[in-house]
Amino acid sequence: MLSKKIEKALNLQLKIEAESSQFYLAMASWAETEGFNGTAEFLYSHSDEERMHMMKLLRYINERGGKAVITALPQPQKSFKGIKEIFEGLLNHEIFVTNEINKVVSICLEEKDFTTHNFMQWYVAEQIEEEALARTIMDKINLIGNEKSGMYMFDRDIASMKAIQTANDIQ
Repeated sequence: MLSKKIEKALNLQLKIEAESSQFYLAMASWAETEGFNGTAEFLYSHSDEERMHMMKLLRYINERGGKAVITALPQPQKSFKGIKEIFEGLLNHEIFVTNEINKVVSICLEEKDFTTHNFMQWYVAEQIEEEALARTIMDKINLIGNEKSGMYMFDRDIASMKAIQTANDIQ
């Protein structure tokens, strides 16, 4: 049985994961309409992954005797200055999510809920991967600078990064 404090923390994290999915979906839509199809595919996939994170939390809360709460979400940003702004936002958002997950883990230790602490370790490991991927992408974008041919290659290559990531997740 979840304590009320942990249930509240998990429901907040559930909302954060839902917001993440919407945030990346808005980025994907913008990228697609601006002709960055590789970036759009990467972000659509990332949005789906965040929704899966949300669903994993939802099921866990309910299975442990809590009640998952579905809340309204704020509308995400819908327009961006460019690819660099998108991926800076993605990196900053992933850092925010990591900090929020760490808060949940801390509450689990305070409450001595080692079952939920164990469950949250998957999210801790996932965030290490998410931040590393976002930093790698930002490194590539910073190397390219404002060069249009470089951005074309980046957009083409990021779609294959998605495919490699998906293949690694299956194994």
